[in-house]
Amino acid sequence: MHPVTRREARLDLRELTLDDVDAVHSVYGNVEATEHLSFTPRSREEVSAIVAGSMASATASPREVYALGVVERDSSELIGFARLAADPHQQRAATIGGALLPNAWGVGYGRETLRLLLALAFDDLNLHRVWAARSPLNIAAQRTMVAEGMTEEGRIRGHVYVRGAWRDSIVYGILREEWGHSRDS
Repeated sequence: MHPVTRREARLDLRELTLDDVDAVHSVYGNVEATEHLSFTPRSREEVSAIVAGSMASATASPREVYALGVVERDSSELIGFARLAADPHQQRAATIGGALLPNAWGVGYGRETLRLLLALAFDDLNLHRVWAARSPLNIAAQRTMVAEGMTEEGRIRGHVYVRGAWRDSIVYGILREEWGHSRDS
């Protein structure tokens, strides 16, 4: 499926372009925005490669990675990065993740972004299962995933090596049949 354009109340998901490198770098190069992610802040060169890879994956057949910009509709500014990737270990399943600029936190954009990713997964791609992992310290992500109907499924101990130490991850999942119920409530 290309191009992806999905809309929510205040946000759009869209394909990335080379013009987005600086905006994506403002997220992925930001210490605060990457605090709970599985990597440390990225350089502009690394982000440029990420955007180029995202653009290449957008036209792959079959498409297995959807790396998309999160755009605030009122300002037309890219305020985040969202990703859905096919899980090679599960049938009709994907992992999701993302990051928003810190000045976009606390106003429900995380929940809208998650809703957009789940709609892409279930409504557009007809997936069966979607899962995500968060840092144990990222309570905002916990609240967001639970609010959208995801279920905490467990802890992966020593899952990510970042900032010089092993970190656990808390895993959440949602099934297609649960997604319909979460939107109705």
